[in-house]
Amino acid sequence: MQLLALDTSNQAMSVAVMQDTTVIAETTINHRKTHSDLLMPTIQQLLAAAEWQAADLDRVVVAAGPGSYTGIRIAVTTGKMLAYTLGIELAAVSSLAVLAAGVTHTHAIIVPLMDARRQNVFAGGYQWRDGELLPVIADRHLAVSQLLAELALLQQPVVFTGVDTPKFAAACRLQLGGQASFADPVSSLPRAARLGLLGLHAPLADAMTLTPQYLRVTEAERQWLATHDDTEHEPYVEKV
Repeated sequence: MQLLALDTSNQAMSVAVMQDTTVIAETTINHRKTHSDLLMPTIQQLLAAAEWQAADLDRVVVAAGPGSYTGIRIAVTTGKMLAYTLGIELAAVSSLAVLAAGVTHTHAIIVPLMDARRQNVFAGGYQWRDGELLPVIADRHLAVSQLLAELALLQQPVVFTGVDTPKFAAACRLQLGGQASFADPVSSLPRAARLGLLGLHAPLADAMTLTPQYLRVTEAERQWLATHDDTEHEPYVEKV
């Protein structure tokens, strides 16, 4: 299977083209650039490096969130457009699972973190079992204090990962002590190759109905809900 993997869910943008489990070409840019400007040129460059045409692709895999509202939409919209116009398969993977997949050779619970501001995070819990990365704590948007309190109750070793982890490292150590450890900065970056591997076995999505996994409402939606009746409307994210 020839696939294209796209992750623009946070600061780093990562794109890969793969032949089954083999990485043919991959680019990760960890710099505050406009993903909407960089994504299509990067896709074209990687396809050219692989000596592929877009029509050679069998599947596109996208990191569907959580993360930056705008960032998530860029990869998801691009992936949907490619899948629909090329008539190929589309798969969506949690952006947190992509981060967790960078931490290997451990039996600990892997907790990917993304800063959601105001001392809140997007976080989940994953664990390797028989060579497969499995979700053991659902992806959520929650206060970091609540997350750490819940992890403390598990009394299991925890590995935190993600580029935002250093912002919360002191609180993690204070609450969890020796229970907590941290992935190195390189492993904490999202990589489209890992997304592609996860996407090989992910359920297929419908290019017409796939929506980003924001895990919280936008500020505009919150203001709307404060003054309007939240009934008899289509889901907001399907309009994005």
